[in-house]
Amino acid sequence: MIEVRTCDWNDPDGERLRAAMDAEMGERYADRAAGAGPELWAALAVDPEEFVSVGVASRDGEPVGHAALRRRGADLELKRMYVTPEARGSGVSRALLDWVEQTARKAGAVRVILQTGDRQPDAVRVYEREGYTFIPVYPPYAAVPELHSICMAKSL
Repeated sequence: MIEVRTCDWNDPDGERLRAAMDAEMGERYADRAAGAGPELWAALAVDPEEFVSVGVASRDGEPVGHAALRRRGADLELKRMYVTPEARGSGVSRALLDWVEQTARKAGAVRVILQTGDRQPDAVRVYEREGYTFIPVYPPYAAVPELHSICMAKSL
């Protein structure tokens, strides 16, 4: 059984999941990060104070997924969505996206937007399957073409 609970940014399970995501993404994008300038790091920076809500998904009591939402005008931006490798394909991403969309609706958002990378085709497939469509790259990602950003949105 998969359950998603709302928690604080500093929740220990959330911190562990974000660290695992950082490690995995660090490997996928190591060559790009090596020569990155300050613009790239500024675009990727995360300020915990910006987040409207944070969710941690657990399967049979084990934390296996994370998602967070931050305000971007009338939209909410999905950030730091991650599912552990062993839990992929088991419905965790769908449960997290359900939580994201319900939370965004309650917060009065018009849509959920997100940015992902070109080396995450698995994530793009999940988002497409759940009704997200491609949109132009938005700030701050538009200023950093080295990110090779893919941006998507879903109207609520």
